[in-house]
Formats: sequence, structure tokens, C-alpha cells
Amino acid sequence: MAKNLLNKYVWLVETIDKAKRITFEEINQRWLDNDLSEGKALPLRTFHKWRIAIEEMFGLIIENEQGGRYRYLIQNADELKNGSMRSWLFNTLTVSNLMMENVSIKDKVLFEEIPDGEQYLPAILEALKKNFILGMTYQSFSRDEAHTFEVEPYCLKAFKQRWYLIARSPYYDKVMIYALDRVHWLEVKDKSIADQSVNVETVKFKVSAGQANYLRSLTLHQTQKEIERADEYSIFTVRLRPTFDFRQEILSQGSDIEVLEPQWFRDEMAEISKHMWNKYKKD
Repeated sequence: MAKNLLNKYVWLVETIDKAKRITFEEINQRWLDNDLSEGKALPLRTFHKWRIAIEEMFGLIIENEQGGRYRYLIQNADELKNGSMRSWLFNTLTVSNLMMENVSIKDKVLFEEIPDGEQYLPAILEALKKNFILGMTYQSFSRDEAHTFEVEPYCLKAFKQRWYLIARSPYYDKVMIYALDRVHWLEVKDKSIADQSVNVETVKFKVSAGQANYLRSLTLHQTQKEIERADEYSIFTVRLRPTFDFRQEILSQGSDIEVLEPQWFRDEMAEISKHMWNKYKKD
């Protein structure tokens, strides 16, 4: 997607978020005051196309406030602060746009150096998307030599300027955390993570009120049902096989989601969280 179009998406979200509630006419006036407009008004049809694209890309829902005043707001604005990959991507683009607008003082803004590992991100994202196994050569901090093995990737985590891969090690039969700057070689294997032995079950999970709005608009599964709704949280159920791809989706929701049932699945998610905490608490 063209970078200029991404910049326009970011501008629209920032404009509505700062205003909290704003009419289309007010959006258009601010659009004309911005260099991105090149002096041309924003057509209503284009505005609605951007709304749809923003929801698909960042999970942010721009809606009319339903009060007859035709003011727009971000229904799930908490998503901008929830630590998900989408919010991280949006915030990264926001900072990038801000720096481009202030390029004349770039020497006065200092960034931390990011360690090696970014070159492996495309392969890892492909494996996560296709549910494939990864092969890699890895040298841990506690070993003098590297070893080559296969893992079943669960998710990626950025923490303190370092990328980590959370994956299950078939050799140790447990979830491990791998720092990407310790990887010497990595590739996607043409082998999927098969888990047909897992039975179909009803999974019950609890989410924050803000995340509930997101799940109502973009469901985790076609069987999703909301069985309880309160001011601070909601409880949903889905009927499926809790396999790798579903675990990955749950992990991507961060701390806004808590698995309640079945107990074995809750224990598995707790084990993953435990390993992540044991890694981070040393810093």
C-alpha cells in the first residue's frame, strides 16, 4: 500500500481521536488545512472508504455517535493503548509521520539502537500465518555453541528494543522464548503444525469492555456468542478445536483476554504467560 495513503489513515485517526467527537464538515476543514490534502476537499465517499480500511488494518472502529448530530468518534479508542500488534503498528506510523514533518531537527532526536533480528521477521510472520514449523540455528546466552532444531511458533513479542519469538520446542515439549538477536539461521519448513487430535470444545473467555467492542465487530470465530455483559467486562464462548492458530489469536489479544474454560486450555495459556514473565522479570 502506498505510504501516502497510510499517512492519510493515520491523520484521520489522530484527528478524530484528538477531537473525541467531530462532524464530517469539521474533519474536512482540518483536512484542507493539512498539506496532505493538496488543497482538495475530502469526498464523503473517500472518507467512508478510509473508515473501512482503518478498521480492517488497525481494528479501529470509526462510527457515528447515533445521536442525530452526525458526529464521528472512535468507538474502541482504548485499542490505541492496549499493546497489540495493530496498536504498535499504528503508533510506529504515527511517530514516523511526526519525524517526517520535523526532518530539519532530526539530529536532535536520539533513538536506541535496535539489535539484530529484524531480518527474520518476514519468515516468522509467514510461519505464523500459514501455521508452519520453523527451523533455526540458535545460540542461547548460557551456551558456548549454537544448535539447530525445529520449533512451533506461537507469537512474536517486542520488549525493550528486542524481538522475541515464543514457540513450543518439540524436543523439550514446552514453550520457550527465543531472542531473535541470538538466531544465526532461520527458515520456514514446508510442514504444518497438525493438531487434529484436539477435540471440539466450548471455549469460554473474559475480555475487557473495550476489547468486547472490538470482538463484537470482528469475531474470533463464526460460533462466537456473548453470554454475559457488564460495565467492566464481557464473557464470550466459541465452539471449535483449540489448536495452534486459535492459541495464537488469543495470545495476540494481550492482557485484555482471559481464558476461563476448558481448564486444560486455561492452564496452557497460563504456562505461556509464566514463561514470558520469567523472561521479563530478570530485566
